[in-house]
Amino acid sequence: MNTQFAPASPFDTSAPLVNGERLWQSLMDLAQLGATAKGGVCRLALTDLDRQARDLFVKWCEAAGCTVTVDGIGNIFARRPGRDPQRAPVMTGSHIDTQPTGGKFDGCFGVMAGLEVIRTLNDLGVETEAPVEVVVWTNEEGSRFPPCMMGSGVFAGKFDLAETLAKRDEHGLAVGEELQRIGYAGARAVLGHPVGAYFEAHIEQGPILEDQHTTLGVVMGCMGQKWFDLTLSGVEAHAGPTPMALRKDALVGAAQVVTAVNRVAHASQPHACGTVGCLSVHPGSRNVIPGQVKMTIDLRHLHSAKLQAMVDDVRQAIEQACADNGLAFELEPTADFPPLDFDTRCVDAVREGALQLGLSHMDIVSGAGHDAIFIAELGPAGMIFVPCEGGISHNEIENAAPGDLAAGCAVLLRAMVSAAQ
Repeated sequence: MNTQFAPASPFDTSAPLVNGERLWQSLMDLAQLGATAKGGVCRLALTDLDRQARDLFVKWCEAAGCTVTVDGIGNIFARRPGRDPQRAPVMTGSHIDTQPTGGKFDGCFGVMAGLEVIRTLNDLGVETEAPVEVVVWTNEEGSRFPPCMMGSGVFAGKFDLAETLAKRDEHGLAVGEELQRIGYAGARAVLGHPVGAYFEAHIEQGPILEDQHTTLGVVMGCMGQKWFDLTLSGVEAHAGPTPMALRKDALVGAAQVVTAVNRVAHASQPHACGTVGCLSVHPGSRNVIPGQVKMTIDLRHLHSAKLQAMVDDVRQAIEQACADNGLAFELEPTADFPPLDFDTRCVDAVREGALQLGLSHMDIVSGAGHDAIFIAELGPAGMIFVPCEGGISHNEIENAAPGDLAAGCAVLLRAMVSAAQ
């Protein structure tokens, strides 16, 4: 591939060419499938509602002249042909499954923006050199079936297909069984085809763009993530007769660890996060000293060395907390995603699109996981962020402005055409 993408010649104008009203309506129509009373969406992966949303996407794509195929993990590929069918496609997409109390835009914006790109190319009669492809990745959220980013992980060869199909939800239902049931166990091979370029448009899921009054985030890369399950074990004992100096209180040790995770993240700025998201106390009685605490630790940083330093610092804090309180501990790694720098050509194509449209924009780093992380190993990849209200996502009140969504889609259009010429 050339060192840079070709100029997007039909789009070197200041006026957005996408149909913002059509994009918004598509998002609202999709949001009806699993709509909640609070204005959000509950559409878990491989449920009947997910099937209905998939069917709607396929119908829209076929109406736009796309060829639709489905692979063995249920990923849906809608391809608009290019002049050169041998060229690797320029891809975009995201997911349409949601959290149990999810919103209308997380994932869905990336899919509907891709569909709007295809519809706009059709409206303008533009033929690209390379094919253009919109993808719905299966089970990105992981809220019903672990792990998250399941479909793109199988596509990229990160997860074994047979093992993934055997994953079960809390009711004992397997991924493979549910794919068959909803009619999306496809015949297409699961291992990824060549990727000419991949762009993913997404709401930021954070407050930075809104805080900076900026329309578009040029995503430079994604933070690395290291997750752990920590068990601290002491001795449960009566809260009255047991002197403070003789206690082995697991919750006191846990409090030290929580404080340490927060301290280490603050000390590792910029682009660092540390979170204890789950904590359970045993036996959970008001007059019993906690004998065991189980907790999760989530550490993130943009740079590998600094992320490992955060892990080392937190582990030292765990050891100190145990020494201080007479505890034992088990620390089990549960996830490890290395930091990712997106391809400079994709980053530059996004920035150039924003400049062409006169949009306020800034470089930004993603702290969340996205399908683009896995696809970046198959070809050049990049992401586009638009603001979301209050930085709130994974929540029924998740919201984004129609104008911002249209602007992000207009930049996506330019970036994809640049890569497909």
